Amino acid sequence: MRNKIFLVALTVVLLSLGWLRVTGLTLVVALVPLLWISEGYDASRRSFWRMVGWTWFTLLAWAIVTCWWIWNSTPAGAVAALLVTATLPTVAVMLYHYVSKRAPRSLAYCTLVGAWIALEYFYLTTEASFPWLTLGNGFANEVWAVQWYEWTGVYGGSLWVLVCNLLFFEALRQRSVRRAVAGVVATVVPIVVSLVVWFGYDESDERVKISVVQPNFSCFPIGQKYDLPDEVQDSIFRALIEQCPSDSRYVLLPETALGANSAIWENDWSAAAIQNMRSVQESHMPEGSVITGASTLRLYPFGVPASATARVRGSMRYDVYNTALEFAPQGEFDVRHKIKLVVGAEKVPYPRLMSFISGLIVELGGSSGQLGTDPEPTVFGSDEVPIGVAICYESVYGEFYADFVRRGAKVMSVITNDGWWGETNGHRQHFSYSRLRAIETRRSVARSANTGISGFIDPRGRVISSLGWDERGVLTAEVSVESRLTLYTRYGDYIARLSCYLLLLCALYYVAYRVRRRNHLVN
Repeated sequence: MRNKIFLVALTVVLLSLGWLRVTGLTLVVALVPLLWISEGYDASRRSFWRMVGWTWFTLLAWAIVTCWWIWNSTPAGAVAALLVTATLPTVAVMLYHYVSKRAPRSLAYCTLVGAWIALEYFYLTTEASFPWLTLGNGFANEVWAVQWYEWTGVYGGSLWVLVCNLLFFEALRQRSVRRAVAGVVATVVPIVVSLVVWFGYDESDERVKISVVQPNFSCFPIGQKYDLPDEVQDSIFRALIEQCPSDSRYVLLPETALGANSAIWENDWSAAAIQNMRSVQESHMPEGSVITGASTLRLYPFGVPASATARVRGSMRYDVYNTALEFAPQGEFDVRHKIKLVVGAEKVPYPRLMSFISGLIVELGGSSGQLGTDPEPTVFGSDEVPIGVAICYESVYGEFYADFVRRGAKVMSVITNDGWWGETNGHRQHFSYSRLRAIETRRSVARSANTGISGFIDPRGRVISSLGWDERGVLTAEVSVESRLTLYTRYGDYIARLSCYLLLLCALYYVAYRVRRRNHLVN
């Protein structure tokens, strides 16, 4: 028992260090202790359920240690996210455990790889999505080691982690120096390739000047963001914009910067907040654009079909949106609505099944309940320097984020409000994921957060400059403008999709193996 507790604790520590901003390189051996626990059990039903308990407890502890801060914004969402985050990889480990006791070891290893990545991908695509602890995300602070994400995305990182763990585990199981050397080679070679790319990467000479604004309105516990009248917040934003160089091509304001207390009706853009923002854009930077987050509403007139997410209040039918607005030169104006919504804060997954918890939902950067969405992302800006604007949580989804680049974005941005989590690792992890997005798409990233962390990231994932937690201010940088499309941008999460096929093939092979073995025993 003591040995198993030690192995569980060791697994939790090795898995967590990447998200705790120590190092993600421990991930290449993090699952070895858990696999060793599996090795000590036999094929009996009692052993199976004991292994389920150890595995689920281990992975739940990992989720809690790294993501406990979700509770600060949405307790119900935190419970759901942590339970699902622990359960899905538990299924992968138990598939491995079951197959390893009844079929060739090689099939069990393939099953673990296929199942783990396939279930990560399932979690990415389901309505209750929270892909925060995808294994490949653990290298967000070691960007020098994963420059090859431009070919594979984060699922290449997950594959790397799983293969290395299996090689080191096999070395331990067989006491094999040759297997250990193979594990070292599998660990070192991708890092060497990454370093070659890192030092050889050549940025574009074309540059664009961008400014980001960080107003530093406290959100947790409930504070200035909803205590200060909108007019006061608007005046603070105006003063900050006027600190930006007038020749900035873009000035970015954070998510829900406008309409925090009184949402703006899209049917009539004459609200004071809109007029004030247009005024400061025209007077201070007539050749540039101001891009800001906003809370907006759309009223559906009588006789006009409403969307599936429309709310009903008396005779009114309207949608609520988490929105990005662009105030462009010559009076041009563009709008996009957030598509990837935060579960438990901006949407209820599977609403018919989950309606009983709707009263527990807490606001997070938008309104409680289901927000409206756009059918697809759109790109802001001129033909010369188009810019993609990911709103908050959208920056966690690599393939979705890359869609802005496929649609022509030469520079990327993220506008967010991470203040809900307090001064925890939540906002730091979220910022680090933008570093991975920069590598995957080879696009510079400008990031405007309500409070910590705003800044600039180059196409290699290096942080150029940043404003930390509890700081108000403006940052300006000239970032590279890139045009080429990476392999990952073109094909997205192909490794995850191939893993789904691998899992299916493993299942078919296992059935065929068991049938053949049974027939052999009968004969």
